[in-house]
Amino acid sequence: MRIWLSFLILAATVWFGASAFRPKNATTFAVSEETPVAEVLEKLGDRPLPHKPNLMLKGVSAEAGYEIVHFGSTTGPDGQRTTKQSPHFVCTSCHNMVREDPDLAVADPEARLDYCVERGIPFLPGTTMYGVVNRTSFYNGDYEKKYGDLVYRARHDLREAIQLCAIACSQGRRLEPWELESVLAYFWTLQLKMGDLNLSENEWQQITSALNAGRPSGKAVELIKSHYLQASPATFVPPPDDRRLGYALKGDPERGGQLYQQSCLHCHYNKRYSFFALDYDPRTFAFLAKHIPRYTRYSIYQVIRWGTEPIPGKRAYMPNFTLEKMSHQQVEDLRAFIEQQAQLR
Repeated sequence: MRIWLSFLILAATVWFGASAFRPKNATTFAVSEETPVAEVLEKLGDRPLPHKPNLMLKGVSAEAGYEIVHFGSTTGPDGQRTTKQSPHFVCTSCHNMVREDPDLAVADPEARLDYCVERGIPFLPGTTMYGVVNRTSFYNGDYEKKYGDLVYRARHDLREAIQLCAIACSQGRRLEPWELESVLAYFWTLQLKMGDLNLSENEWQQITSALNAGRPSGKAVELIKSHYLQASPATFVPPPDDRRLGYALKGDPERGGQLYQQSCLHCHYNKRYSFFALDYDPRTFAFLAKHIPRYTRYSIYQVIRWGTEPIPGKRAYMPNFTLEKMSHQQVEDLRAFIEQQAQLR
């Protein structure tokens, strides 16, 4: 009994002694794969993101934001249906609302295509809105060449980036304050979770230890942020000088067929978002193949790399694909598929 009592006294002494050296603000923070990345970063001392929605504004809700993003309109605070934000596009015309990259730290269009094909996700020119609230920079890289001074206000302000997209990209109207906050509220439902980051077991242990230490940890913050892009890069590239030669890469028609299905038909099938219809009719491929080497708006080189201007009297247009959104190899794969299908007439 004396030995057992001595053991208990010793254990209590060790525990209370350790507690004396533990930071007063230390706490056990349970982190799992479903824990929001932003919440963990704040616990580690990172500055809170500046674009959390104002939920106190009348009419604001994530549900309203969902409807605006997916359908272009919603029910307003007055109980009436709002006018469509754009008569031409909705956000999902150019942006996915789900994860589209296997590795969130890398902008790799080849890996993205595999990921999208496997999951039946469109392969689009715009960056996914999944995790957009976790980013700190928008309209990056060469978008300054396209939108000029408009980019400066949007570069580090998600609200301004959304408005720029609403006006310039979707060719629509500016969002009302409650609409904008609703869109933000919806986007926060798409924030990154810890399970999205492909962390190793050792990295999980480092982050958990830093959280339980109860003090700021720049090292842990840096570790987490190394697993996802803070900004989506954007490099504009021109069509090849010689469109008969193209990018001088051997195309894979099977890969090109995947691109045609996941990308081209997303907007062009039955003129969903376009005035130019695409389908699997051999005559469609013959038309496309004929225009590949030409310097016209129907050349895939032209429309992929430069996009199109609005047709006179119409404001809808096709955005360009940056190098990070479609590689030169993928353009040649698409060409190979089109030319293969054209020969089946």
